[in-house]
Amino acid sequence: MRRWQQHPRRPPRSRGQKGGSETALGRSRGGWGSKIHLLTDGHGLPLAVVLSGGNRHESCYLEELVLAGYRGRWPLWLLGDRGYSAPRIRLWLEQHGIRPVVPYRKDELKQRPNLPQLDRERYRMRNVIERTIGRLKQCRSIATRFEKLAASFLAMIRLAFVQLYLRTIDSSDTA
Repeated sequence: MRRWQQHPRRPPRSRGQKGGSETALGRSRGGWGSKIHLLTDGHGLPLAVVLSGGNRHESCYLEELVLAGYRGRWPLWLLGDRGYSAPRIRLWLEQHGIRPVVPYRKDELKQRPNLPQLDRERYRMRNVIERTIGRLKQCRSIATRFEKLAASFLAMIRLAFVQLYLRTIDSSDTA
């Protein structure tokens, strides 16, 4: 097969298009990148992960992420930032018996001023996910993304999950 001929199993891509579902890359403000959508328990142990291109919004992947983390029962609460404050997300969570701990956007507060108050004490626990992402990025291959394909990158993230679980087991044995 010549260099200018298309591979028979690959769909043709338009010129200049880098990303796609097989690479989970997308152009954002910082350049080409990926987003790691992560679901953890209250102690920071990862339950599920979904990859997307850097140009996709987080709220598009919430249902997929929660379903991937389903372990026989739904979580009691889901903590998220304002990016997850959408009526369809709140409805989906309430249909599954999950209470959203997500602050309302300013435009939502202007339209409906009598919305329930945010549980600030529970919302402060959202730093657990940020610390977990920080621990995952201690793995150099995750922080810099050496892998081209999304499947390879996801495998590296899952290996980092195993390291986190082993560190947790090791620290509980010594305590």
